[in-house]
Amino acid sequence: MSRTGRNSTAVKIEDVQVIVTSPTRNFVTLKITTSDGVVGLGDATLNGRELAVSSYLRDHVGPLLIGRDPSRIEDTWNYLYKGGYWRRGPVTMAAIAAVDMALWDIKGKVAGMPVYQLLGGASRAGCLAYTHATGADVPELIDSVHRELELGYRAVRAQTGVPGLNHVYGISHSGEADYEPAGRGARPFEEDWDTSAYLRHIPSVFEELRNQFGSELPLLHDVHHRLTPQQAARLGRDLEPYDLFWLEDVTPAENPASLRLVRQHTTIPLAIGEVFNSIWDTELLLREQLIDFIRCAIVHTGGITHVRKIWSLAELYQVRTASHGPTDVSPVSIAAALHMGLSAPNFGIQEHMRQQPLVDEVFRHAFRFDDGYLHPGDDPGLGVSLDEELASRYPYESAYLPVAYLRDGTVHDW
Repeated sequence: MSRTGRNSTAVKIEDVQVIVTSPTRNFVTLKITTSDGVVGLGDATLNGRELAVSSYLRDHVGPLLIGRDPSRIEDTWNYLYKGGYWRRGPVTMAAIAAVDMALWDIKGKVAGMPVYQLLGGASRAGCLAYTHATGADVPELIDSVHRELELGYRAVRAQTGVPGLNHVYGISHSGEADYEPAGRGARPFEEDWDTSAYLRHIPSVFEELRNQFGSELPLLHDVHHRLTPQQAARLGRDLEPYDLFWLEDVTPAENPASLRLVRQHTTIPLAIGEVFNSIWDTELLLREQLIDFIRCAIVHTGGITHVRKIWSLAELYQVRTASHGPTDVSPVSIAAALHMGLSAPNFGIQEHMRQQPLVDEVFRHAFRFDDGYLHPGDDPGLGVSLDEELASRYPYESAYLPVAYLRDGTVHDW
């Protein structure tokens, strides 16, 4: 047995391609082909930094994969992570995640089974989904919630504009299905921010939503890392009468210990994790039970192999999963999250935003939404295929995530 994962008699990885396409927004896809012609797909999309990941995959990771045994997923993961020395970070972990997803896709196709069966089989009939409702003001938000409920969703994340601010995170101005924060062009879009105005406004938003929709509808809200621990504790206290399903990303993720103060002052469930890259980002939060939902993105946290370990650790502390899943990760990532979610005993909820029809044409997928739930489908592997000819018609377009500024011009957390 070769220590390098190469075996002269076994099936080998024969070809590695990186495909960057922009059917309404940029996606980075890794395509691995084995010597017996089996193809696996992985997602490496990192919003606003797509070319950094594609270059890392093409120039540094891809050449190392040629000749390796595609069945040795755990070994390959450690080879790329430990062998590279420069560990963690979103670029490295997105690249490793793409390889990992592609190898799980191959393993499922070789076995003739959907990936969730390889992970232990289904633990539920489907994955409860939440979607995004937005509005420039409260009446628009209420209309948006009504539309999402009519489409079958059973849980809704609610984001609205703040009086006096020209643009706020999470608010779609296009009227399209897929909210895209990254603006096309040479420079990032600039947003205003006023924490005091936000803290005054948001409790009244959820008071009105409860008046309109009653107490049974699960309502979620994303703060997007913008508050200090004291401010987050105040917001949690003020929102308690409205029984939110969760409050998300209340403080900057770089300081997980900040959630201790928040936890002491509110019983609203807390969720965090979309900017995490590894299990070491989650350990303190889980061990001290400072959160209720772990929201790692499969694509930014090393793929199925690594996120499984995070979810298993979370299970020990009765923390549920809620994989990051907006439109700035590709359908390959969504499929991976659904295969994991269907099998995980501590699954909580899955984020889901409808992609533009063109994206679903480029990425044909077996997963489906029905009556509030998502199912990964039963196609072998991840159940996603890439129309490469169609993808080639939509080349990369430069795009950046916004930058937020306080009223005095200070750069703030976006």
